[in-house]
Amino acid sequence: MRILVTGAAGFIGYYVSQRLLDAGHQVVGLDNLNDYYDVELKQARLEQLTPHRHFQFIEMDLADRDGMANLFAGDKFDRVIHLAAQAGVRYSIDNPMAYLDSNLAGMLTILEGCRQQKVPHLVYASSSSVYGMNKKVPFSESDAVDHPVSLYAATKKSNELMAHTYSHLYDLPTTGLRFFTVYGPMGRPDMAYFSFTKKILAGEPIDVFNHGKLSRDFTYIDDIVEGVLRVMEEIPSRDDSNDCSSPDQSSAPYQLFNIGNHQPVELLTFIQTLEQALGVKAKLNMKPMQPGDVYTTYADTDNLQQAVGFSPDTSLAEGLGKFAQWYRSFYG
Repeated sequence: MRILVTGAAGFIGYYVSQRLLDAGHQVVGLDNLNDYYDVELKQARLEQLTPHRHFQFIEMDLADRDGMANLFAGDKFDRVIHLAAQAGVRYSIDNPMAYLDSNLAGMLTILEGCRQQKVPHLVYASSSSVYGMNKKVPFSESDAVDHPVSLYAATKKSNELMAHTYSHLYDLPTTGLRFFTVYGPMGRPDMAYFSFTKKILAGEPIDVFNHGKLSRDFTYIDDIVEGVLRVMEEIPSRDDSNDCSSPDQSSAPYQLFNIGNHQPVELLTFIQTLEQALGVKAKLNMKPMQPGDVYTTYADTDNLQQAVGFSPDTSLAEGLGKFAQWYRSFYG
């Protein structure tokens, strides 16, 4: 197949593109290479992809309406995997306008392109952040997600609503994937595990928010990619028999899946596991809860398992061990 992957120089986009190429697909990778984090890391990912004869890279911003329209008009994609976005919960507190073009306008140019060219299936990244402060765990796709606590979460919820609208109006099959705290080699430097590693190895203290009384459903990158590739083949169809008054049902060709390790880990346990992987003890700087943060994330993956026969299961010790090995190698 010929597949468009947005955010191809990003963490998840890089790994998804690599797996697609290994499987024999043609990949058109799109990225704007912004400087939200280390551009050299993005270039390093691209250097692994560009030698492949079935990979084509396009540097473009999603908010470039004419450029995106021309891209879709001049190509025929069998699938679109939309992973590009302005990421970061805390970054959205101080830089709200950065999320307008990437996450809202960008999603709309993708939806319009898919509609105009009748793309058979759009798979896009949502986030566990849409669950906000929900206290019922594990988080299920049928839970109410009407009270986001960060602008980032609000844009991801908006993406789901926009996708549903296009599925309903134009019979565009769309699948949203709510990712839970993705980590692994070549990951994002703005993520806690990455910044923790840098500071621990430098002998600097790490900030531990809410005094460590937080938990996250850490999900290893290989499990995320496996879920994306399996879901890509699971195309939703219209079903007019569904009860549209139910929060987890729609007659449109639209679906949502959690992709998480369904095993939340307390922050202090996570730090201890990272210390073991690095062989270095961390210095802790206990701090209060941060605005926009949530106490816990915990994925119910029953729907994913039922739909595609897969659920993430890589242990934190194994995943952090691989990350620590890569980090030392990449940064010396």
